[in-house]
Amino acid sequence: MQLDEFAELVRSRRTHMLVDQGRAVPDDLIDRLCDLATWAPNHKRTWPWKFASCTGEARFGLGEAFVADMIDRDFGDDGKRVKTMTKYGRTPAVLVVGCAPHENASLHDENRDAVAAGIQNLLLGATAAGLASFWSTAPILDGEHSLAFCGFEPDDRIVGVIYLGWPVSTVDAPDRPPVEVTHLG
Repeated sequence: MQLDEFAELVRSRRTHMLVDQGRAVPDDLIDRLCDLATWAPNHKRTWPWKFASCTGEARFGLGEAFVADMIDRDFGDDGKRVKTMTKYGRTPAVLVVGCAPHENASLHDENRDAVAAGIQNLLLGATAAGLASFWSTAPILDGEHSLAFCGFEPDDRIVGVIYLGWPVSTVDAPDRPPVEVTHLG
């Protein structure tokens, strides 16, 4: 792949959930996308990535776990909690991406950065596979119920909730400001 081809892939990735609700995303494709995430740079090879794929009724179980965490933390009003209970059903697959902690503060931050970079790999892979994707944030990043639901450890943190599905429509790319680079030397 040449730089121009890669640039086209990057520029063609859109954030949206205009998907076919009846068409499942195969588990093996989700596994391949998660594998792509693990190829992001990872200082000291701490391998901090955690993944939980939710399909079918598990998407609503994820919503229930998030709402339990919201109640525990007195976060959000009743309207937000009702929306959270069902919103993970908006796409056929929802992928929760977590991050393992590190006792060293710098490596702890670098772990999160590595997971975020991995999510970008995953999103580009989803685009290349023909999927629509949407990177969202969990209502509570370290909630006891949601971490347990996903099979994560109590001190892990959720970095992203990725909606995945087969697109039924497209969205236009938003305008970007021109890039400004300070060249030194």
